[in-house]
Amino acid sequence: MTLHTTVERAQRLKQLHAQHQPLVLPTVWDVWSARTAVAAGFPALTIGSHPLADSRGADDHEGQTFEEVIGAVTPIIAAVDVPVSVDLEAGYGQKPADLVAGLVEAGGAGLNIEDTVHSDGGRVRSTQEHAVFVAGLRAAADDAGVPLWVNGRTDLFLHAQDAAGVLDEAIERLRALEQAGADSVYPVGIQDDDELLTAVTGAVGVPVNSTAHPVKHDLERFRRLGVGRVTYGPLLQFALTDSMKDMLRAWAP
Repeated sequence: MTLHTTVERAQRLKQLHAQHQPLVLPTVWDVWSARTAVAAGFPALTIGSHPLADSRGADDHEGQTFEEVIGAVTPIIAAVDVPVSVDLEAGYGQKPADLVAGLVEAGGAGLNIEDTVHSDGGRVRSTQEHAVFVAGLRAAADDAGVPLWVNGRTDLFLHAQDAAGVLDEAIERLRALEQAGADSVYPVGIQDDDELLTAVTGAVGVPVNSTAHPVKHDLERFRRLGVGRVTYGPLLQFALTDSMKDMLRAWAP
């Protein structure tokens, strides 16, 4: 894919975020799922680390190297004519400039970056550390001349025994990511909590990403709560797994 095409796709992804409330990005993991989602009418996609790993027999939480991930996502991105964002977990121990260079080479239009550092014992980056990392991604994208969409994720709610108890800290972190150049923010683990979603969406000036289950959740609810972006994480793949089992069960010996 040419750099010109990658730039056009990144620009298109930015436009789509402005046009849709929320923008739904089906989370895919291979060429088949990507083409299927585009055929269903979606104008942009995201590749999730968990379903990608499952499809390749690898572990999530950086069970693949950055080079392996880029090698896997390149043909997926090339197989469709819509912008594709890529979940890069916590960065696979790479520097922001190296992450951006690899993603741009693959033709990616955006990325997701989280604060749980799996390559370092699963520790969680501090607010400042994560903001600095996001700022590095933004600077590297600017240097490359590609307006990559940066989705800054935090796992604070996910790790907390009481999600409401870390709301203030999470909002502080999300605001820091926004100031560092994140185009959207992603507080994982609160998709079923209306109060927390409302608090978060009201606290930042960029789109808030929520995880959704394609069957169990309702798009209108997310719109009502002010969510600006929806992705499925591994839940689309999980839902298809359940459906496939149901279809095949009658044929099993």
